[in-house]
Amino acid sequence: MAITSDNELWAAVPAGVATLLRPAIGDLADQMISEIQQRVPEYARPSDEIYIKVLRLAVDEALQRFLSRIERPHEPWDPEVFRAIGRGEAAEGRNLEPFQTAMRLGARVAWHRLTEQAERLTLDPRTLYDLGEAIFVFLDQLADAATDGFNEARANAAGEMERRRHRLLDLLLSQPPASPEAIGDLAKAAGWRPPRTVAGVALEERGGYRAPSLAPDVLVGLERRHPCLIVPDPMGPGQAQMLDTGLRGWRAAIGPAVPLFDAATSLRWAREALELVKRGVLSEGKGVLRCSDHMATLVVFKDEELVRALSEVRLAPLAHLRASQQDRLAETLLAWLRHGRGAGEVAARLHVHPQTVRYRLRQLEELYGDQLADPDIRFELEIVLRARQALSR
Repeated sequence: MAITSDNELWAAVPAGVATLLRPAIGDLADQMISEIQQRVPEYARPSDEIYIKVLRLAVDEALQRFLSRIERPHEPWDPEVFRAIGRGEAAEGRNLEPFQTAMRLGARVAWHRLTEQAERLTLDPRTLYDLGEAIFVFLDQLADAATDGFNEARANAAGEMERRRHRLLDLLLSQPPASPEAIGDLAKAAGWRPPRTVAGVALEERGGYRAPSLAPDVLVGLERRHPCLIVPDPMGPGQAQMLDTGLRGWRAAIGPAVPLFDAATSLRWAREALELVKRGVLSEGKGVLRCSDHMATLVVFKDEELVRALSEVRLAPLAHLRASQQDRLAETLLAWLRHGRGAGEVAARLHVHPQTVRYRLRQLEELYGDQLADPDIRFELEIVLRARQALSR
């Protein structure tokens, strides 16, 4: 008759077999432990008495549970001991392969010992067959319980590590900054090696959520009101490509590289740059926008009211002109300030005829007079004209 369920399997083994086997389990446990320690290097710890006691406890528990299931096949069993073994393997930093190997070796020893003693124990072939099947079904159940404990421990550890990293991100971005000691202690607990420099990255979804794919040492704060990252060693090899690739689907700006404890400052600059992208002042490219490429614009727009007031003063000579005239002369004056005072070079930059540039420059000389000879005024003119050009985009 075929066995169709777990309970039927255990019930097929005569309950009295457990009474026959029980006197021998102490000796059997010794043989199983010896075989495991000889064949599985991870369990060969002769100097670790506590670990040997744990191994013996596990083997004894497995044997006692096996006999109990034979005696009471319909009684539910609690696999907590083997879940705890799985959690212990995770805590030891191992995978489950050594444990599974140990269980298979133990089952093999038990089966060999059983077949050797079958005649003395008067076990008929049918009972011996059912016992063999029960051993390997029980082995699978132990492995499943250990796997559950292992996965639970790994998930808990990953969750705790993630919580510590979120807290570390909070500390690095706090104002006023947290103490170096507090950050150092939490970084160690989070498994994060403090770098010499970091950069803050401001994020915004473009539409259609896509989880970033980033290096493990990047601190991620997607759950924050304003999503952000802290990137260690932002100028290191491969970092730029990692961000451009991993942040596809996000609008992102990365602040300048700064010392670790200035992370909040770098992120503030990144957020300011991202706002200028949203306003159209800075052009949005395919990858991450880098503040280091737009420092002049960030400085100019740091205090727009002040720049606006300066513009009213420095662009006053153009105020009476038509808007189209203002645009042409402002464009020519900025090119002249930025690229030199030769009409030919300015014409090449603006893609117009040199004679057109000379005409415009004469107009500007008439409008500004001696002001264009003053280096301070030229500097202020370049500031306001850069701001005007950026806003015109």
